[in-house]
Amino acid sequence: MPTKKNQNSSLVYSTAQGRMCPDCGKPVSTCTCRKRKAPPKNNRIVQNRASSKNDGVVRVSRETKGRKGKGMTIITGVPLHPDGIKDLARELKQMCGTGGTVKNGVIEIQGDHRDLLAEELKKRGWTVKRSGG
Repeated sequence: MPTKKNQNSSLVYSTAQGRMCPDCGKPVSTCTCRKRKAPPKNNRIVQNRASSKNDGVVRVSRETKGRKGKGMTIITGVPLHPDGIKDLARELKQMCGTGGTVKNGVIEIQGDHRDLLAEELKKRGWTVKRSGG
C-alpha cells in the first residue's frame, strides 16, 4: 500500500528527458496540456500603467512609493513600441545624468526631473501633462 508521501510526489526533472510537466507527467517538450491552456506568446496583451489611459497624452509624474522616500520621475503613455521606449529612456537618462529603468512600458528616472523631461518630450512633438503633485 503506497504511503501518503509517495502519493503526493512526482518526477520533476529527469536527466534523460529534462523537465517534466506537473499536469500530465510527460516531458515538457512533448507535453500538449500546457499548449492548450496558454495562448501563443505573440498574441498576449501586455498590460501596464500606460495602457490604462490611451488618450495620446504623455504623463510625467513623481513617485516615492516603495523607495524609502527617494523620488523617481515616472513617464507613462509614450506611444512607442518597447524598443523605442528603451531608446528614449536611454536618451532621457543621459540628458538628466542619472539612472533609471523601463518597466512594463513605463519609464522610471531617478530623481525629480519633471520640468526638464516635460520640456524635452514637448520638443519631440508629444502632448505632455504633469500629473500628481
